[in-house]
Amino acid sequence: MKQLAAAAMLLALNSAHGAPQTVDCGRLLDVKSGTWRERVSIVIENGVVTSVGPMAQGADHIDLSNRSCLPGLIDMHVHLTSETQPAVDAYRDRLTADPADMAYRSVKYAERTLLAGFTTVRDLGAEQALNVSLKRAIAAGSIPGPRMFTAGKSIATTGGHADPTNNLSHFLGEAIGTPGPSEGVIDSPEQGRQAVRARYKEGADLIKITATGGVLSQAANGQNSQYTEDELRAIVATAKDYGFRVAAHAHGAEGMKRALRAGVDSIEHGTLMDDETIALFKKTGHWYVPTISAGRYVADKAKDPSYYSALVRPKAAAIGPQLQATFARAHKAGVKIAFGTDAGVFPHGENAKEFGYMVEAGMAPIEAIRAATIHAATLLDQSQRLGLVAPGFAADIVAVDGDPLRDVKLLENVKFVMKDGVVYKKP
Repeated sequence: MKQLAAAAMLLALNSAHGAPQTVDCGRLLDVKSGTWRERVSIVIENGVVTSVGPMAQGADHIDLSNRSCLPGLIDMHVHLTSETQPAVDAYRDRLTADPADMAYRSVKYAERTLLAGFTTVRDLGAEQALNVSLKRAIAAGSIPGPRMFTAGKSIATTGGHADPTNNLSHFLGEAIGTPGPSEGVIDSPEQGRQAVRARYKEGADLIKITATGGVLSQAANGQNSQYTEDELRAIVATAKDYGFRVAAHAHGAEGMKRALRAGVDSIEHGTLMDDETIALFKKTGHWYVPTISAGRYVADKAKDPSYYSALVRPKAAAIGPQLQATFARAHKAGVKIAFGTDAGVFPHGENAKEFGYMVEAGMAPIEAIRAATIHAATLLDQSQRLGLVAPGFAADIVAVDGDPLRDVKLLENVKFVMKDGVVYKKP
């Protein structure tokens, strides 16, 4: 809570007026070229970078002259309204927690994410559209957190991953009722169209579908295809009418192929992709968001017989360990990759561990950083505003000690965070 209070105070101080600010960086990473610019001053006005030039130190400048500066980081797959917990606690929450309980918890998750250097996130699914409300609270300056692009409620098929009534008792199922398109559950192309329109109504920025089974849902299969191609095409076509991109959760190869053929913009996880799937990625030019961190975490927790339910544990043990190797194959093949972690499946604030896992699997540090800056911004349709420290871009700046191009794990210990010209974390 002390961090939250401090962040809120800094927010108020920095937002009190629109006077120009200057940040002096010992060096600034040019993400596009992959080189450092030495000793630069960044001038900011009204939350936007106005110039980047040779350092001209001043007494009122923010002094990062001994540190390395980078653009604010972007995580393209988080769930800020929930966090991993043992099965007994998760079941209790399903029975007792109100949406307001989850909303209050999300405040600390959002703050942790921001203070870890992630100034923008894409939140891919929450019950009762809580992520939309969280986005609005952050945008209004009510609480500290990253800039959010939200999917509202994920769209599933009956019994599929993200059907909120999976594995409930008959009594509870009768009490809750059968979810439909408004609740993000569909069983036909027409219902798919209705579900997209319901997300538009609730204030979402994009559409998330669960094209295959999932690891953490209370259902036996973690990889089966869960949509017909007609259903997928109806969802994607309607989403495009509303200006939405579509992200598809998928572990199994057949589900990925159907989703890619239907025109989704990104595949999340992609665990069991085969050579045909990789060829489809290359043909369509769609994006892959790997979430290695989630795979590593669930594989580890699957060893604890009390952490996940009996339905989830074998899926976590089988699917989780494969994500990093899949990422390595996709990267080597030239699939377009944007950074994403599935934070919430593991503790929020640990998002930067993904960089180390990507580099372990063969990606150069600068490419991993590009995945979390300019590539992520492109997938967000924000390439003219986010992902670079340059004139006209949002003043999102993070700083670390040392050189993350030599040791990418330095990004796990961010010393300075600015979002929209507001300082949230100082050395």
